[in-house]
This record gives sequence, C-alpha cells and structure tokens, in this order.
Amino acid sequence: MLSFSKAVLCAIILANYAAAAPAVVSSSFASSSTAPVSTAASSAFASASSAVSSAFASASSQAASSDGALRHKSSSAPASSSTPSSTLSAAPEWETVAPASDDPNGVLWTEDSTSQPEGIRGTLGSNILGPQNIPIALQNPDLLAPPSTDSGSVANAKWPFALSHNRLQTGGWARQQNMDVMPIATSMAGVNMRLEAGAIRELHWHKTAEWSYVIKGSVQVTAINSDGQNYLGTASAGDLWYFPPGIPHSLQATDDDPDGTEFLLVFDDGAFSEDATFLLTDWLAHVPKEVLAKNFKANISAFDHIPSQQLYIFPSAAPPDNAKPVDDPQGQVPSPFVFHLSQVNATQLDGGSVKVVDSTTFPVSTAIAVAEVTVEPGAMRELHWHPTQDEWAYYLEGEGRVTLFASESNARTFNYQAGDVGFVPASFGHYVENIGNTTLRFLEIFNTDRYQDISLQQWLALTPPDLVKAHLGLDDETISHLSKTKYTVVGPA
Repeated sequence: MLSFSKAVLCAIILANYAAAAPAVVSSSFASSSTAPVSTAASSAFASASSAVSSAFASASSQAASSDGALRHKSSSAPASSSTPSSTLSAAPEWETVAPASDDPNGVLWTEDSTSQPEGIRGTLGSNILGPQNIPIALQNPDLLAPPSTDSGSVANAKWPFALSHNRLQTGGWARQQNMDVMPIATSMAGVNMRLEAGAIRELHWHKTAEWSYVIKGSVQVTAINSDGQNYLGTASAGDLWYFPPGIPHSLQATDDDPDGTEFLLVFDDGAFSEDATFLLTDWLAHVPKEVLAKNFKANISAFDHIPSQQLYIFPSAAPPDNAKPVDDPQGQVPSPFVFHLSQVNATQLDGGSVKVVDSTTFPVSTAIAVAEVTVEPGAMRELHWHPTQDEWAYYLEGEGRVTLFASESNARTFNYQAGDVGFVPASFGHYVENIGNTTLRFLEIFNTDRYQDISLQQWLALTPPDLVKAHLGLDDETISHLSKTKYTVVGPA
C-alpha cells in the first residue's frame, strides 16, 4: 500500500507540474498567440493522464501482490501476534511540537540601573524616540521589554500605593486600592493607613471583614461583639488583627514608637471603599438631638458638643501602656481579635522562609488567610497555584518578578517593589522571583478560612514517571530528583 500511495502521489505531482507549465512561458510567447498555449496545455494534460493511468496500473499490481503477501503472513502468523498500537508507534512529542525556545529571558534592568530603558529584547523591538517616564520604565522592565514567553493578554495585576489618592487628616492619612484602580482585583481591596502617636481612627464598622498587618509601630484596638462582650488588645509591628463584618471597633496609635504607626488593611470585597465606612460621629451628626436624648435617657444639652461631621482620623493623647478593657458583665470575647504573628517562628526553607496564619491558628479570622514569605537573592517562590481563591499580595521589601499564566497561551510578567499591590486570580499558575540584591518579603492574602496551594514540582513528582516523560521529555535522572514535598521557596541553583 505504501508503494501504491507513492506512485499516486508522484503521478499527481507530475500532472500538476505539466498543467502549470503554460504559466511560466515567456511574455513574448504569450503575447503572440493563445492557441499554442492551449495546445501545450492539452498535450501536457494528455501526457499527465497517461502517466497517472500507468501509475495506477503499476501501483494496483504492487498493492495486490503486497496484499496477498500480507494475507499469507497473517494466516501463517501465531494467533497471539498483533500490530503495534497507535500509542506505541506515535512520534515522540519533540517530533510533533517544536521544543520551547532557549532565548534568554532574564531581567534586563532594575530600578537602580543607570542605563536608558528601551523596548528591545534580543533582535526584537527598537529604541524609544519620544518622551518616556524613566523611573516607571526602570521599575517595570518586563512590561517595556517583555520576555519572549509572554503571550496573549492578561489584565494589569500591579498597583503601587504611590499612585493612589491620599486622604490627609490631622493626625494621619489613608490611601486605598480597589477595583476602581485595578479592575482584576474583584475579591479583595486594600487600604494603607498612617496614624501619628495617639491619633485615633474613630469608632466605626464595615459591611465587610477587616484584616490588618502592622507595618511599623503599635496599635491599640477595641471592639465588642453582638453578645455585648468586649475586647482590648495591642498589635505591634508584624502582628495582625481581624474584625468580622459589622463588628464595631476603634484603632489608636500608641507612643511605643514616637512616630506612631502605619498598617495595611485588607477587605474581602474588591469594590470596598474606605469612604463608605459607618462612622460614629457621621451617624450621630445625622440623628435629631431629641432622638439622641431619648435613646440615651439624657438631657438634650448633653449633646451640645457632638461633631457636626465625621472625624475619621483625629489627634488625641496616646493610650496608657497598661490599658485594660472596660469591666463587662457579659465578659470578654471568646476569641481575641489580635494575633501576634511577630512572635511566631518562621518555617525556614531552602532560600527563604514562610509563616502561615488562617482560622486553624487565628480562629476568629474566618474570611482571610495569609502567608508571610521571604525569598533570598537568587531564590524564588516556586511555581504553584491556589485552587479556589484569589491572591492579593503586598510587597514589604525587595524587588520581585511574577509571571501569571492564565491558560489558553495567555501569560504576562510583572515587576514589583516595596509598597506595591499584586493580584493573582484563582488557579492562575505563577511564581515570585527575587530579582534584587536584598531579601524579598511579601504577604500572600486570601479570601478564605484555610490557606491552600498546589506545587507544580510536587504534582509532577507524585505523578507516574512515564506520564511526566511523555508530556515533557524529561530524562529519568531529572524525574528522579523531583521533590515529593513542597519546596515553597526554592534556593539558588
């Protein structure tokens, strides 16, 4: 049958060649007359037809002979024999799909570079002729000159708090990130807040849960729950607090640090706005004083000095170090709202460390979990994904590089510096690489009660080796060295 196919193919090629011959005659010959062209075409076609007929006759004779031989071989072969399966005879993957490119795709510059950033990588792109914002270009090398592995489209997944509008108050400030500025971040939003020593973020509550990480200084928090049980605690640098939706609370900077405090707030709704908070002073300024007097069983004159508008953030004397909660006949809340993460020993890893806090260790935090990760220079947070929950990331120090794989050949690389917010939708494959010369430290925050991730390496190590080899063409030695436990952070090679 193979000889038959070849014969037919050759005949067809010959026929096509002969029929196409008039198309290549000289222009002088074509202009003289069209009759010779037609005659030539007819003669060529007749010759081609004869060739095809001869080829078919010869091929049919060979096929019949081969078929008879095959039938003879089949009848004389043992009953147990069989032809190779399509799987066993299939070409290896490197013969059907070209191997991935070996083009270098390292970071071309960093924010400290003195070179002029250009839209060039290898032989692709060209220099910039018009004006450019060089500091921003230096901070985002993989947007201006993306690696060749980037492809398709992925929504912007970076927002520097430095680009957020800042709300300035006497005693502090607040700036936020939400879907208005980073539309991809649909499930969580963040606020960066600063309070001078003694300053108060007034008594308030939210429709969403509030989670916080203290960046510097200390904060005294107070709250009560729906059972009337109260709470007072202090969160220092590296510590957390959490308030469920609707729980009223206050935040006040202590004077443990003369500069006061700065902290990160995260809310489990991407559309959250800090300006939509329920504030004590804002509410009472919009209730008739007669109603206030009746509600509190007090003389109406007692409310002569309530503010006419919200205070939001305002200065005050610092709380005492030995402050205690008000005596409460209902008792204290059963689960504290503060978690002292700063006092937890980090799990040391090959190239970094990690601390994980979720509802298993911080019971009240039922809507938000966190991993505090450090990655040393040259190391990386391993290739992984989170099965069902988005990741809202905050970079505390260092320089990081992240590529998001969004399926369907869509991938994009982003660069992050301290003070930046990142976002990774659920199930997007990604890594976090330290591209600087100092420790990279960041928070992975999730809208969930349990922290979860899936390691690419662990998955491959726990998959039958032949399957891995069939997909990736890895040799036995490489497969044997895959780790069956999570690295989380992978040290330098």
